[in-house]
Amino acid sequence: MKPTSISAEALFEAHRSTLRWEWVAGHGHPERRFDDAAIRDARSAADLIGYLNYIHPYRVQIVGRREVAYLSQPPAEVQDSRIARIVTLEPPLIIVADEQVPPDRLVAMCDRAEIPLFVTGESAGHVIDVLRAWLGQRFAERTTRHGVFMDILGLGVLLTGESGLGKSELGLELISRGHGLVADDAVDLYRVSQTALEGRCPELLMNLLEVRGIGLLDIKAIFGETAVRRKMRLHLMVHLVRKETMERDFERLPYEPLREDILGVPVRKVIIAVDAGRNLAVLVEAAVRNTVLQLRGIDTYGEFVRRHQAAMDKPLDE
Repeated sequence: MKPTSISAEALFEAHRSTLRWEWVAGHGHPERRFDDAAIRDARSAADLIGYLNYIHPYRVQIVGRREVAYLSQPPAEVQDSRIARIVTLEPPLIIVADEQVPPDRLVAMCDRAEIPLFVTGESAGHVIDVLRAWLGQRFAERTTRHGVFMDILGLGVLLTGESGLGKSELGLELISRGHGLVADDAVDLYRVSQTALEGRCPELLMNLLEVRGIGLLDIKAIFGETAVRRKMRLHLMVHLVRKETMERDFERLPYEPLREDILGVPVRKVIIAVDAGRNLAVLVEAAVRNTVLQLRGIDTYGEFVRRHQAAMDKPLDE
């Protein structure tokens, strides 16, 4: 289930070693969280964190070298006014970066308003990059799909189909041919951007593949570290169907690539019929290679149509 918020304390602990920061003020409210509406309305993690900005409320405010200089400009009345305006933004927390010392008035204000104030020597840009990536992953739209998720020729490929068609056995054969396993049976998919999905394995099933008649296989232990992947971007779905289903419900030669919508992102899809004597591993590799060509702008079907049209337009007496 998608998390709907996170506390300042959890954020601090998650990046204590990465950003090497200190918690200097606002200790009285460690459970302070992002505004629910801000998370719901955010189109990306960029809406949840950024440099000090009086226009965008409810987001983590980063105070770098220029922001500290701005907040420290005399006279004292101007400093108080500028710092007091930060409270009206209701930030979940404030981070002072670029090896800057937070102004005393800012520290006092954070203590009074119970706004957590973190200080780090890391650059403000680096802090923003780290936290945007982490928050984007944390609050990403997500779903779980049944199938086997593989790294095949550098592309993330999700093998789907009804139970009993041999998806896991196909995955095992592909692993033996040098490809990598991401997840078997349950695949967690996250929308990491408006046009991209990332697949990961639930921690419970990490490195495991279940094959009927054999049981659970530890792929990492059997084939080595290079046979497993932590995560992959999803580029292609290969859907396995029975031969009679293929003949009844699908075109043999589709005139345009099939796509399936997952979390609002269209994903390329290939249908392969399962039948005795068919080498599914070779067929999947061929489908992946063809997808690579399509991503590079090479349209085999379109070229065939052009040849066909040229042949039809050719005079009979030539």
